[in-house]
Amino acid sequence: MSKSTSGLWTPALLISLAAAGSILSLSMGLRQSLGLFMEPMVRGAGLTVATFGFAMALQNLAWGIGQPFMGAICDRFGGRLVVAGAAVLYCGGLAIMASGSPFGLYLGGGLLIGLAVAATSHGVLVGIISRLASSEIRATAVSILAAVGSLGTFVVAPATQAMIERWNWQAALSGLSILAASMAAMAILFRHGNAQARTGPGTPPPDARRAISQALGNRTFIITTLAFFACGFQLIFIATHLPNFIALCGLPPSVGASALGLIGICNAFGTLLAGYLCQRLGNGLVLALIYLLRTLAIALFFALPVSAETTLVFAAAMGFLWLSVVPPVSGVINDVFGPANFGALFGIMFLSHQVGAFLGAWLGGLSYQISGSYSIGWLSLIAVGIGATLLQLSACRDRPRYQASP
Repeated sequence: MSKSTSGLWTPALLISLAAAGSILSLSMGLRQSLGLFMEPMVRGAGLTVATFGFAMALQNLAWGIGQPFMGAICDRFGGRLVVAGAAVLYCGGLAIMASGSPFGLYLGGGLLIGLAVAATSHGVLVGIISRLASSEIRATAVSILAAVGSLGTFVVAPATQAMIERWNWQAALSGLSILAASMAAMAILFRHGNAQARTGPGTPPPDARRAISQALGNRTFIITTLAFFACGFQLIFIATHLPNFIALCGLPPSVGASALGLIGICNAFGTLLAGYLCQRLGNGLVLALIYLLRTLAIALFFALPVSAETTLVFAAAMGFLWLSVVPPVSGVINDVFGPANFGALFGIMFLSHQVGAFLGAWLGGLSYQISGSYSIGWLSLIAVGIGATLLQLSACRDRPRYQASP
């Protein structure tokens, strides 16, 4: 940290960054560990793979639809109330999911957890940090948040698998619900995460409707939003179906848990590197490169024989690229529109991501139910990834227009 920027890391920013990182870490760790419950719930509760896949698809759709509203509320009123309320929803959703019925899975694991994640993930938390951080350190602060937020999976996924094996899947869900409730206490630490912080003198107050109208007429925003579909489609297919896929290949459940944990730890390094590259190569080019490398990793994993070694190497590669999209995507929004309406604009962009996530989780389970194989799903990930790479490359010539107030 240079002397010229060290004074910009205010106590309010550092405290809020620590709280946001902890909340994001727990939220993502809990959510990305839910795929570990597919096999025991199919075996123990009589559910089908398609039922579980549809519940996870519903979760992602609820997350996507709720994100613009959660982001807009946070833009105007701050994050404490939004995140605390979401922690209660998260806790309740996990408890209802433990009923083991299809309705409980759809309501708890689908709708309630989806809405809870919308308020405890990047759309709200990156917005809080973006408004607290000055433009000189904003990209670095967002990269740190995304990197720290990825570490939860490294801890929560193996711990979840251990609870399932030591007790049962119902008790494991009860344990996770206690972790979810702890996010409410962390939200109290937020400092000035509202619309008036660090947006600059003379900046107009948040106006979600006007900002969204302007964004929908911006070419860079539209292209980035469309390409973001592939991110959700690829990642949620993997998070939901990878544990079951490798179990079908004869590997023990511990490999699936280790793979999800490895995704979390490698993600921290990949996200920090992405933030560094964005400042040198530009947000659009970094996004295109991420989509390309993800698709190549998926293609290689699908083509090679599945073993514990290839699975862990694949997980490490995907982890390195997992949340690395957050710095360039948030950079596009902040560079073009500024931070005042970040939550609402990220929410609109993220809706495309979650439509992709809905289809990735649902069609993955449906294709397996119909064909008895995940081959159609893996081939779809490759095709969608190629399309996103080409689409994002077409926006690399665009230049940002927003100028921060001095």
